[in-house]
Amino acid sequence: MIHARTAKQTEYKTKRYNMTLAESLEFDEIDPTQMPSLPYRIVNVFTQGDNPFSGNPLCVFENGESLDTVMMQALALQFNLSETTFILPSARANARVRIFTPRYELPFAGHPTLGTAHVCRALGLGPDSLTLEMTAGVISVTAGGNSWALRANAPNWREVQEPPALLANMLGIDVQDIGARPLWINTGTEQLIVPLMSEAAVRRAAPRADILGRLGTRDGAGMAYVFAPVGEQLLARFFFQQGSAVLEDPATGSATANLGGWCLALGRTLPCSFEISQGEYAGRPSTLRLEVDAARRILVSGDVIEIGTGVITL
Repeated sequence: MIHARTAKQTEYKTKRYNMTLAESLEFDEIDPTQMPSLPYRIVNVFTQGDNPFSGNPLCVFENGESLDTVMMQALALQFNLSETTFILPSARANARVRIFTPRYELPFAGHPTLGTAHVCRALGLGPDSLTLEMTAGVISVTAGGNSWALRANAPNWREVQEPPALLANMLGIDVQDIGARPLWINTGTEQLIVPLMSEAAVRRAAPRADILGRLGTRDGAGMAYVFAPVGEQLLARFFFQQGSAVLEDPATGSATANLGGWCLALGRTLPCSFEISQGEYAGRPSTLRLEVDAARRILVSGDVIEIGTGVITL
């Protein structure tokens, strides 16, 4: 537990360490003595088999009603996972969910959706079939045991204006490695989807932060999802910019949904389905499943394992 004195000391140290970040989060407005106890759960999403340390980690706060945006962002930074979510009441769905990276809020993300649905069911907020209200819209989620599936929003897409040579330079690969028709796809969060010609090209990818940042989404975020077939499966990697560095995500449900949008944009034969391996180079092997059915619905699924619970008292 983090008590009031410790929280105040931490607040002071944070300001001293990174004043710009502290100011952006408005830490000076946080009064720790007024904050309640905050139960949370740690789950791993898109796990492989029974391995508890596979998949993408997620922190889920069970009740975020007492928290404002500033405190939610501060807690996401405290846990420093790729995403942290907060469960809230909803008049439109079983629950409302807000999703935060350590730096900013997201309208939608795949592994936070599935992981939060898993916690909602455990809290009695819904059965195996429930809906979650996100900033991007209401998302339907269903479960069979600990395997969860979401139905993504219908995609929007736009062409990539940059030439293949620039994309190759950004990804640290050869121009011949770029596959047919990279696209910007948005099923809730816009991302650059880049097909590559081979497994070897996916493995060689080493993006440059300076170029990735220049090819940002409409929201200004630099990110890219690359993939290629490996036998009957796909191998995928997802890169995003954080400051001057490029980080790799272990398992990216939103990008998997956008891959479904890419299949629709290219007129692929339906239905189609893929098992996707991701996270090897992030040290968190993950398995994601994508289905685009005959009705053009995009379904993303994977397994969820809860590995711990806790309470923060500020």
